[in-house]
Amino acid sequence: MCAAPSVEQLGEVLDAPPPPASADDAVALAREHFGLEAVAKPLTGERDRNFHLRATDGGEYVLKVVHPAEDPAVTDFQGQALLHLEQTDASLPVPRARHPLAVRWEVPGQPSRLVRVYSWLPGRPLHLAAPSPAQRHALGTLLAQLGLALRGFSHPAQNHVLLWDIQHAARVRPLLAHLEDPAQRAVPERLLDVFEQQAVPVMQGLRKQVIHNDFNPHNVLADAVNDARIAGVIDFGDMVYAPLVQDLATACAYQVQPDGHPLDGPADVAAAFNAVCPLQPAELDILFDLLAVRAVISVAISGWRAKKQPENAPYILRNYPRAWAGMERLAAIPRDEARAIFHAACSRS
Repeated sequence: MCAAPSVEQLGEVLDAPPPPASADDAVALAREHFGLEAVAKPLTGERDRNFHLRATDGGEYVLKVVHPAEDPAVTDFQGQALLHLEQTDASLPVPRARHPLAVRWEVPGQPSRLVRVYSWLPGRPLHLAAPSPAQRHALGTLLAQLGLALRGFSHPAQNHVLLWDIQHAARVRPLLAHLEDPAQRAVPERLLDVFEQQAVPVMQGLRKQVIHNDFNPHNVLADAVNDARIAGVIDFGDMVYAPLVQDLATACAYQVQPDGHPLDGPADVAAAFNAVCPLQPAELDILFDLLAVRAVISVAISGWRAKKQPENAPYILRNYPRAWAGMERLAAIPRDEARAIFHAACSRS
């Protein structure tokens, strides 16, 4: 039997900086392989090199130079998922993949890389929009619709290993070493302990499918004018095959508001999700454990990567303060109280 991958192996793609590519490279790649005459503007990215293309045909696109450490099968997984969504529910505001799904870019002296192009979605990242119950309702509704559309989709790479995968959250425990204060480190460690003791045994029996796995405020777009309307969801790079409730937990983890009860926002999202895709009692029982440990994963990975990539630290740490503050507020909530809040919210939806 093969040994489980180490944290270092799991973090290879995250640890290395994005592959080198210029705007001129993006223009040439778009023309040669995708038939687009365009101007290119660099975009930020966690592990890939991304560009916004404005084409002479009037269309706008994203060109992505995939990190060379990413398995080509995982790249295909993402492209095939977008094709599946287009065929299953064309009304969903998700990117449309442009053919070919991926081409290989060879540069002398550099690792071979794949390049993808898909449609650009208009809107503003959700973190720039004012939060509201109506916005959270729209978020939960869209996430449920996306889950229904992905139901039945499968791919050979769907079980790939990913550090951001909640079901395997214990893998990030060694990364907490970047927290040098034992009292500070004790907070995420305790949440990990509860997750392993209470949630992991239950997760084995829950319904599973391919999920988006990264409904954070930088991947969800609000309407250009109406903050309460969700205009799109982007970045399918963290998709995995996992318990469906894990997708909801990820979204909820980013809806812990600084004022009021910490679970008011997550309960709004869960209720809206439940109205479209009813949650099972066992899923509601552990939803709190999963969203709390998602915050742990955020602070563990972000802090670890920022130390390894100081030049990219501002982008890496963009969600860190919010994730840490939310994690501390969640850690103060009794587990039975949290379970009751989610059950009550979904019983009314």
